[in-house]
Amino acid sequence: MNDLRFRPATDGDLAALVRLRDDAARWMLSRDVTGQWRPGELDEEHFRRVTARGGEVWLATAGERLAGAWELWWKDEEAWGPQPPVAGYVHRLMVDRRTALPGTGRLLLRATEERVAAVGRNLVRLDCLAGNARLTAYYVGNGYRVVGRKDGKPQPGGAPKSFTLLEKSLPAGDGG
Repeated sequence: MNDLRFRPATDGDLAALVRLRDDAARWMLSRDVTGQWRPGELDEEHFRRVTARGGEVWLATAGERLAGAWELWWKDEEAWGPQPPVAGYVHRLMVDRRTALPGTGRLLLRATEERVAAVGRNLVRLDCLAGNARLTAYYVGNGYRVVGRKDGKPQPGGAPKSFTLLEKSLPAGDGG
């Protein structure tokens, strides 16, 4: 069983976040998943900008080791256009493939969903590279549904790409 703890990232975590992102990119490339992420694409400043723009960067730790991380944004107009404030937007969900136990990704998704519900929003949205059937199937298997496609979405440090848009409705509750 994964004994994960979740906390917001701090400036002291930025180097570890870059390493985790680069390791995830290398893992994808080693499995012939091309076009998604490349090592060296993002630096510490990227994660600083996420929080400076009102987003959140979360870490999952198991004991003293980093097991995973993700970004949670409260709007994503580049992919979804202007929207009412009903959703949280997940970006860069990543696990440490060297140390994370099976099922860690699902637990990160659940923690994200709980955070979104805690602020009173009832949808979690994310996008993945169009044509990445394996990743799309992973999210569908975790309760997300394909709701569209975004062509020409700008990318940090690279050419625009096309993405599959997915969302999950959260159970009605008091929102925290």
